[in-house]
Amino acid sequence: MNMMRIPTLMGLLLLTSCVTINVYFPEAAAEAAADRIVREILGERLEGAKPAPDTTPKPSSSLPGSLGKMGAHWFGALFPTAHAADLNVDSPKIRTLQASMKDRTSQLEPFFASGALGLTKDGLVAVRAAGAVPLKDRNAVNQRVQAENTDRSALYKEIARVNGHPEWEGDIRSTFARSWVNNAPKGWYYQDASGGWKQK
Repeated sequence: MNMMRIPTLMGLLLLTSCVTINVYFPEAAAEAAADRIVREILGERLEGAKPAPDTTPKPSSSLPGSLGKMGAHWFGALFPTAHAADLNVDSPKIRTLQASMKDRTSQLEPFFASGALGLTKDGLVAVRAAGAVPLKDRNAVNQRVQAENTDRSALYKEIARVNGHPEWEGDIRSTFARSWVNNAPKGWYYQDASGGWKQK
């Protein structure tokens, strides 16, 4: 055996023994799941929903073409990655949270329509203009907003948990934040990336 090849083979063996498998956040599946849940919560009667995204898997390659088939094969063997094809959004807790938010929508909707409430950039709800809430309703509205935000935060955390990736919570929150805005009716207020308020 050529002695020059021994270090190379040993290096490859050491590399493969230390490789960890990275599972990437399934962005397209998360967007489709978020849209499904948000539309269910808001209800079909609300206007302004965007069309459902095309979730047909598309071929992708992050490997340079210069690697060729053999290079891609060895690259994949040495540095394996896994792509989650779907996102699990079904658990007893998720169903309970979804039902709770759906029931609350009819109570919050008039205040979104008046501009008193707005959708935040982190997937929550905020009192945007307290003066637009009648004095007699302010305490109840604040309590409902707090309950809604508790449910929303719990939903994002639970989806990450049931998928076995608690580190995905931030990505799930961001995905839902976009979905709330995209599916909200015209006239509702939302925060842009800088935190400023805009009307849809």
